[in-house]
Amino acid sequence: MRNPYLRTASSLYINYFLLGMVNIILASNMPFLIKQLDTNSAGISYMISALGIGRVLTYGLSGVLSDRFGRKPVILVSGVLMAVFLIGIPLSPNYQIAFAFAILAGVANSAMDAGTYPALMEAFPQNSGSANVMVKAFISIGATILPLAIFFLAEHDLFYGFAFFVPAFIYLVNVMMLWTLPFPNHRKVEQVQVTEHDGLPRFSSEPTFWREGVALIVISFTSNGLYALPQIWLPTYGEEILGMASGSAVKLLSYYSMGGLLSVLLLAFLLRRIVRPVTVLLLYPIITLASICVLLVVKSPVIGTVNAFVLGFSTAGVFQLTLTVMAEFFWKNKGTMTGIISTAGGVSAIVIPVVTGLIETHSTILQIFIFDAGVAVVAIIGAMYILYRYRRVMIHE
Repeated sequence: MRNPYLRTASSLYINYFLLGMVNIILASNMPFLIKQLDTNSAGISYMISALGIGRVLTYGLSGVLSDRFGRKPVILVSGVLMAVFLIGIPLSPNYQIAFAFAILAGVANSAMDAGTYPALMEAFPQNSGSANVMVKAFISIGATILPLAIFFLAEHDLFYGFAFFVPAFIYLVNVMMLWTLPFPNHRKVEQVQVTEHDGLPRFSSEPTFWREGVALIVISFTSNGLYALPQIWLPTYGEEILGMASGSAVKLLSYYSMGGLLSVLLLAFLLRRIVRPVTVLLLYPIITLASICVLLVVKSPVIGTVNAFVLGFSTAGVFQLTLTVMAEFFWKNKGTMTGIISTAGGVSAIVIPVVTGLIETHSTILQIFIFDAGVAVVAIIGAMYILYRYRRVMIHE
């Protein structure tokens, strides 16, 4: 029988296709924004952190509103707010106003996450891991296309703001589409299968927030940090360390996103048959750490390009799988728990740009990636603990 929510899911994925562009749109347009807003690269990095501020301030509230009033209203609001951000940035007359629009984008992101992830889990209860990880696939597609669009605009001497205005228009059209589409009944709370494996989740001992919950918060923080840092600093690394031209350095983000796309497509296949999400939470940070070490030691444009691809591969989908594992441990109140876990990602979105901006001001780009390696080590430790707890408390019949 055809799932009645396929069209709804398609529109939700369109939102995240556009979010993939939003995630890198400030960093990718850094030269234009520096000139327009009379700031420097550290200033743009701080502005990127404003998205995290907006997310942190509203993730908890967004999750509660999602559980109380439904997934649809918060998702519709998120699309409108994201369009306002995209229209506002190119038209901002000064840094302060642009910073405020960036905070608004964070608010929109929190509402989108708090509504979308629970909605996908409820629409596809037997395939929630694959449904959630496909979000990252669409994010990666959007992040792959945007640098090419920016390159096209620059080559044809067109206003950089078109890279903002077109996604804004699509967001508004998609809001109107979602308005007419059905959503699952979020009030129908039932214990459903939350992975692709047979059997309902059973516990030998009850999971607790202060054990499994805190570990997942750590993983959420590090996964967002590991994903976001290369998006901000890979072009700078390409220019300053690899000696690449500006246009070629920006294209590193496309290779990064291509790696992410391949990763999530592979995960969507493997999660149905072979791999549990909790295993990926440990495997991917190990690959990331190895890739960062190569990046620090081997300074070659060819190796740098390959490394961008590998980093994209190993950082993609980890946050989404964290939410899936969260749903296995804490299957009640998914909207609220999504808000809590996602708040850690929002804090990461503040801390990582600010810290790396300070490092860039007082040191070199290589020090930023040494910091990135430290984040990867923390991610590995957190994932080892959650895998240990998963095996201790989870029973699948």
